[in-house]
Amino acid sequence: MILVVLPFESLGGGDKYDYFSEGLTEDMITQLARLSPERLGVIARTSAMRYKSTTKTIHQIGQDLGVSHVLEGGVRRAGDRVRVAAQLIRVSDETHLWAETYEGNRHDILALQIEVAKAIAREIEIKLTPHEQGRLDRTPAIDAQAHEAYLKGRHFWSKRTEEGMRKSIEYFQLAIGYQPNFAAAYDGVADAYTMLACRGVSPARETFHQAKMAARKALQIEPDLGEAYASLAHVRLHDWDWVDLERDFLRAIELNPGHAIAYYWYAEYLMMAGRAEDAIARVRQSQQMDPLNSVLNSSVAIILYLARRYDQAREELNKALEIDPNHFLLHFRLGLVYQQQKLFHDAIEEMQKAVTLSGRSTEALTGLAQTYAAADMRAAMQQIVDALETESEQHYVHPYNMAKVFGSLGDKEQTFGWLEKAYDEHSPDFIELRTEPTFDSVRFDPRFSELLSRVGFNQI
Repeated sequence: MILVVLPFESLGGGDKYDYFSEGLTEDMITQLARLSPERLGVIARTSAMRYKSTTKTIHQIGQDLGVSHVLEGGVRRAGDRVRVAAQLIRVSDETHLWAETYEGNRHDILALQIEVAKAIAREIEIKLTPHEQGRLDRTPAIDAQAHEAYLKGRHFWSKRTEEGMRKSIEYFQLAIGYQPNFAAAYDGVADAYTMLACRGVSPARETFHQAKMAARKALQIEPDLGEAYASLAHVRLHDWDWVDLERDFLRAIELNPGHAIAYYWYAEYLMMAGRAEDAIARVRQSQQMDPLNSVLNSSVAIILYLARRYDQAREELNKALEIDPNHFLLHFRLGLVYQQQKLFHDAIEEMQKAVTLSGRSTEALTGLAQTYAAADMRAAMQQIVDALETESEQHYVHPYNMAKVFGSLGDKEQTFGWLEKAYDEHSPDFIELRTEPTFDSVRFDPRFSELLSRVGFNQI
């Protein structure tokens, strides 16, 4: 049985309380995903949020997502008072199976969510095991101000921009200030810091250290928080901390089988370990849980790209672009695929779109320079490299990306020079070093094998 929680409608207050209704939706998804994963699958947040203010019918949504049931509702907030109306609908005949209205203080919002989860379990005839019932009953009390700040943090985190990440950290830390034992807020801090490092906009060593501390604090407070296990495993992956890493990924999935992104992070590990088929299988699981998440679909494509399955990678990226045609990362990744297929005109066109849509980010600019290098358009490449040198005085330019530029050009000395800088900075992208096609030009140089050994690939 598969269910989707449609975005709860914010009734009254305009956009003022959008973050609250979005947070309520996300919390309901989390509660239901933990309910009984073997018997109830729950579509992940990003795909569910695609239906905010939708005009589609329940039947159409069911066909889009392959779900059997839909939970929808609305939330009205006036100061500290909250009123939530929810209804469960069977997709096949659009029958309303259950409906209830809850009213109370915002301090009681988590108790309300648990009541909804229990009611749905009863309605769809899922008998909770004592362990599952106990997990619901043990949900810790959360201070209302802390919860409010946490919801704002998740709202900004979901934007996936540098500004959004930094603002989310502010709100997560505010939540921790209100309630120092708020495990989910520490997990939010860990995810945001990891994202900043992985996107190459914060120095990796310091940022990963902060992310690890936050994830470990979350687990110290709540040892069975699957999301925190996944966050810790993710940051350890990019921090080259391999010992027992697969065990931690599997533990994260065991604790919360509905946490879609954990399967992708585990797939990254499997790809790095040279287990391409396992990686593809795991990332497909992630995609099934969050089918309309364009960034996740493009991440499926990256696993396929690293496995040298370029036609399949293109197919996934084209699907993702149908969902979100203006996301720079999708055009950027499609440009990488075209580059490996020697379709340089198409690759340049996609990279130019990525540069424009990203506001001329250094990540997109290095991607365009890399494509010019692969196409042997040296003057165009050098023009961007010179611009990036100037840009580096104000914004961080990732040395790993510069290594890919010169790897595409076939300039071994420059490639290794930049790879050494990336090594010194503890580049999070080094997890792709073993499989990245761009480095085929230097792959059989003894220095490359020595670099792989230093990073610790021989320990996996």
